[in-house]
Amino acid sequence: MHAYTSSRISLPSRSAQPNLPEAFEPALLQPLSFYPAGAEIYAQGEKAGGFYQVEFGAVRVYRLLADGRRQISAFHLAGETFGFEADTTHHFFAEAVNSTGVRVFRPTAGADMSHQLLPLALKGLTRAQEHLL
Repeated sequence: MHAYTSSRISLPSRSAQPNLPEAFEPALLQPLSFYPAGAEIYAQGEKAGGFYQVEFGAVRVYRLLADGRRQISAFHLAGETFGFEADTTHHFFAEAVNSTGVRVFRPTAGADMSHQLLPLALKGLTRAQEHLL
């Protein structure tokens, strides 16, 4: 006989995620977007304007090489942020590794968020340095 079990996914609330900048108002919090395995979240060259947080699942950030191979830059798991760009376009592709829920955060217009976004930028730099080694 086979036994079946059901599982529940509980999504963390915004207040349970202290790493999000205060300047991101609840009104600007986008609904949770669901991506099946292999689905593109954004493409290299697309306009960037916010950043993303993995609610559940996993995200692969990569670049395509001239010979068609994929160079993986990073994997992001639940609670981690990605897609934070220094300019207005994405420099990598991002896709769901498995069934993934992602939330987009967009800064308020004209808000000085440098002190809130600096920790995100430094964390990304640290990840990149560790990846190189």
